[in-house]
Amino acid sequence: MEQFLERAALFRGQVFPAQSALYERLASHGQSPKALMISCADSRVVPELITQAVPGDLFVCRNAGNIVPPFSQANGGVSSAVEYAVVALGVRDIVVCGHSDCGAMKAFSHPEALEKMPNVAAWLRHAHAAHSVVCSCYGHLDEHGRTRALSLENVVVQINHLRTHPSVASAIAKGELTLHGWFFEIETGQIQAYNGDTGQFEQVYEGAPLPVAQRPARRMVAADHLGIAAE
Repeated sequence: MEQFLERAALFRGQVFPAQSALYERLASHGQSPKALMISCADSRVVPELITQAVPGDLFVCRNAGNIVPPFSQANGGVSSAVEYAVVALGVRDIVVCGHSDCGAMKAFSHPEALEKMPNVAAWLRHAHAAHSVVCSCYGHLDEHGRTRALSLENVVVQINHLRTHPSVASAIAKGELTLHGWFFEIETGQIQAYNGDTGQFEQVYEGAPLPVAQRPARRMVAADHLGIAAE
């Protein structure tokens, strides 16, 4: 732990002074992050570093496998983070970010590794739909390929889970929220983004339009039946 304390002292003495005005503003005016990012707790995946975000830019929720459990009445850290980000902070974008070489996804190929980790095994049930897709559609791949396919399919599954959360469903219907699915390649530093229109992940290039999973589009499917004029 000594190295972390040394780095903390370095931050306080050399980094913080140059950003003191920013921190003072954040302390006095509160936070207004631009996006919620739900990423894996893997130590190699650091959302703020990947996006080059400054303090106050991102509201971050990290867990094993970048999982978003479907909405239920049971309290949970991820569900609470989503609700707070959308309702209290008013974020306009949510990113689910998976990554290469994901240990949580590898566990599906080696279930015996989870025998002494019952909590992890129970948590990963929220990725079983992705695993089912891979078993049904990617049988020709080797283990490495299946893990990568599972990591990508898992991002799509978790985006679908996000849509079950009342706060998210409401914000989407009002056209106030965009959902994103990202895949970070640790070995290259590249990001692929899920295109909800094509159902494919696409390479992200600087200056090019960003593929999104769910675009903001105000909708009221029952408007005509209730005599409500759509705006």
